[in-house]
Amino acid sequence: MPISNRVTALLQIEHPILLAPMDLVSDGALAAAVSKAGGLGLLGGGYGDGAWLEDEFVAAGNTRVGCGFITWSLAKHPEVLDRALDHAPAAVMLSFGDPAPFAARIHAAGAKLICQVQSLAHAKAAADAGADIIVAQGTEAGGHGVARGTMSLVPEIVDALPHIPVVAAGGIADGRGLAAALMLGAEGVMMGTRFYASREAAGHAEAKRRILAASGDDTARSIVFDISRRNVWPSPYNGRLIRNAHMDRWLGHEGELTRNIDAEAARYAAARAAGDFDTAGVIAGESTGLIHDLPGAAEIVTRVAADAEKLLNKGVGR
Repeated sequence: MPISNRVTALLQIEHPILLAPMDLVSDGALAAAVSKAGGLGLLGGGYGDGAWLEDEFVAAGNTRVGCGFITWSLAKHPEVLDRALDHAPAAVMLSFGDPAPFAARIHAAGAKLICQVQSLAHAKAAADAGADIIVAQGTEAGGHGVARGTMSLVPEIVDALPHIPVVAAGGIADGRGLAAALMLGAEGVMMGTRFYASREAAGHAEAKRRILAASGDDTARSIVFDISRRNVWPSPYNGRLIRNAHMDRWLGHEGELTRNIDAEAARYAAARAAGDFDTAGVIAGESTGLIHDLPGAAEIVTRVAADAEKLLNKGVGR
C-alpha cells in the first residue's frame, strides 16, 4: 500500500517524495518527471530569474508542479512570485528568509506554502506565517544550510508543531532514508542530490559523474563557493559542496581569497561556463555516498517509495 498521510493529502500526490528546488538544476523536465511518478516536482526558482521560470513552467507542460525560491530574493524581485503564481503552481517553497510577507499571496492563488527551515526557531516562525508544510533541513544537505543534523532536528520540530506536517531533508537518497524519516515523525522527504544524479536533471554531465564518484566524506561546508561567485550569504549560512582543488586551496584562507577576488571571481566564472569542476563547485550533500547510478527521476521515486514501504511493512532490522 502506498504511504498516505497529511503531506500526500495536502499536495495531492501518491508518494511523500518532493524534489528539492535546486537553482537551475530542477528544471521543467525534472520537475515534471518527479510529479508524473507520483511525487511533487518543484522548479528551482532560486534567486528569481523570471524568464527562466517562465520557460520551465512551459517545459513542464500540463504536469502539476510547484516552484521554490530563496525568500529574501523576492524582496528584490517581487514580480517573479506573481509570474510563478500565474501558472497555478501546486505549491511554493520559500527558504532562507521571512516568508510572512508572501504567505497571503501564495494562499490566495490556491497554492500550498512550504517553508524550509534549519532550526526550531525558524520552524516556529514559519508556522506563525501560515506554512502548510515545514521542511526540516539538516546540515547533511547540499547547498546552503546551517548546523543542525537531520536526525535530531526533525523530531524536535515534529514534537513542537504537531499541527503542521514536517518533511525531512538532508542526507536522504533511498528508501531507508524515507522510512527513517517517517519513524522520526516526518511525513515525507525532500531530496536534492539524489535527483541531481538523474538523467533529466539540468546539470552538467561531469557534475553528475562527480556525484556518483564521491563519498559523503568528500563533501564539506564552507563559504569559499559564495566568495568566489561574489554572493556571500549572511552568517550562519554556508554551503555544502564536493571538495575540489579550488576549495582545498582556499578553505581556511577566505580572507586571502577575498583580497584576490577580482582575479579569482573571473577565474571561477570562466570555470563554471566551461564545466571545469576542479574550480567550479558541484553542490551536493553527504548522500553522495549512497548514490551509485544515474536513473530516470521516475525510477528514483518508485524505487524509494517501494523500498520504504517494504522496510516499514516488515519492520526495520527483522
